[in-house]
Amino acid sequence: MMKRQLHRMRQLAHTGSLGRTPETAEFLGEDLQQVEQRLEPAKRAAHNVHKRLQACLQGQSGADMDKRVKKLPLMALSTTMAESFKELDPDSSIGKALEMSCAIQNQLARILAESEMTLERDVLQPLNRLSEEELPAILKHKKSLQKLVSDWNTLKSRLSQAAKNSGSGQGLGGGPGSYTTTANKVEMLKEEEEELKRKVEQCKDEYLADLYHFATKEDTYANYFIHLMEIQADYHRKSLSSLDTALAELRENHSQTDPSPSMMAAPFSRVYGVPLGTHLQELGRDIALPIEACVMMLLSEGMKEEGLFRLAAGASVLKRLKQTMASDPCSLQELCSDPHAVAGALKSYLRELPEPLMTFDLYDDWMRAASLKEPGARLEALQEVCSRLPRENLNNLRYLMKFLARLAEEQEVNKMTPSNIAIVLGPNLLWPPEKEGDLAQLDAASVSSIQVVGMVEALIQNADTLFPGDINFSVSGLFSAPAPQDKVSDRPASEELPSIATPTPAAVPAPAPAPAPASVALKERAESEAPPRPASPKVSRSSLEAAAPAEDMARR
Repeated sequence: MMKRQLHRMRQLAHTGSLGRTPETAEFLGEDLQQVEQRLEPAKRAAHNVHKRLQACLQGQSGADMDKRVKKLPLMALSTTMAESFKELDPDSSIGKALEMSCAIQNQLARILAESEMTLERDVLQPLNRLSEEELPAILKHKKSLQKLVSDWNTLKSRLSQAAKNSGSGQGLGGGPGSYTTTANKVEMLKEEEEELKRKVEQCKDEYLADLYHFATKEDTYANYFIHLMEIQADYHRKSLSSLDTALAELRENHSQTDPSPSMMAAPFSRVYGVPLGTHLQELGRDIALPIEACVMMLLSEGMKEEGLFRLAAGASVLKRLKQTMASDPCSLQELCSDPHAVAGALKSYLRELPEPLMTFDLYDDWMRAASLKEPGARLEALQEVCSRLPRENLNNLRYLMKFLARLAEEQEVNKMTPSNIAIVLGPNLLWPPEKEGDLAQLDAASVSSIQVVGMVEALIQNADTLFPGDINFSVSGLFSAPAPQDKVSDRPASEELPSIATPTPAAVPAPAPAPAPASVALKERAESEAPPRPASPKVSRSSLEAAAPAEDMARR
């Protein structure tokens, strides 16, 4: 009987010693081990970000809207402005500007306070719970499990040693009393080991549940940081919108109280970077000032300049030209000695338009027309899209294409074929509208840029078909039309007229290139015989040179 009881104790001790030791690394799978390794770094990240983000707040943490706004530096600035403009004359422009600025700062302070309250509720408080409550609870379970496992291993060692001692005592012939005491001790240790094993299993299950919960909510925790940036973006958008609205009103009121000559001329900001319709309406023009000014200067000086629109001009010259365009457009011709700077000013104007000259609304229609392979169908589609352009956009596009077609006529000299012109100017005439969240935006822009180049090339090549009729480039009269520079004769017109036999209108042959004006009367007669053609200095000069030998022969 005693032998069977001793064998049973040894068997139980052996089974306990061979059981699976529930170390955390053993009963966790590979995925959960990775999750466990992220607990401490995640806790530190949440704690540190919460601390630094809390320091970024300008208002009083936890306060309501009114209390928070009063403590903001922007509100202090608004109060100072309010006290300052009261001391000034009501008609003072400084006082009016301060009064409006005071209201703007007050509004910005409220936007900031609202943003900070949202930040506290949706980001700071969740981060604090994560770093101070949720993750510490999981780590506490982990620590408890590790302690239970350690205690369990210790108890199993004691049980194994007691079983060995019991066997040794029986082998040495110990008395029955000694054997019974040892057996009772082994049984007691076994019961303790079973109870501790149950606690280990229970703690292990709780810890595994915590790890699974953390793994499933990890994306939610990551959203705290994403939401932080969304709140910041919303704050900046609201602030920018408020500033834009207030600035427009402030500038308008300020310009009305300051009718100085520099303000009467279009300010720099009202020429570049403003919508085409706004610019034309403010200046009472049909063609944008930079477009007409640059075209007239290029007709005068740049038609045979190699690499026009392709070669960059000096930044200082271009900046001075753009400033003069806004402040004193009548003196622009003094700066037209550098055709590349003039071309750069035109490109800059087109590129800085808030909406491209060919409009966002018709972007898809332009792209569909450009994708057609058959030339006739594509030309017809382009003509149809042109007809749907707003009137001011169509007028300026027609004006520009007529000029570019004239520029391409000199391609043997300036090396600017319709294709080359389209490559450098096309992306400034049409670009895709921005779409938030579109990951393929960059690739789409690259593809559309290629289509735009091909489409603009077709517009230049077919300018006379798509935009029929002649055009007078000097539409405003602000810029003098280029005149021929070669003088044919100093004799009065009355002396030269008899030497040239003028055919009657019925016998006029097909018109040749524009004849050289030997006199005013001859010029008027030549214009009545040939179709009107826009003034171009290079065309007039070349035709003048061609006609000079004929006039010399007439004099002889």
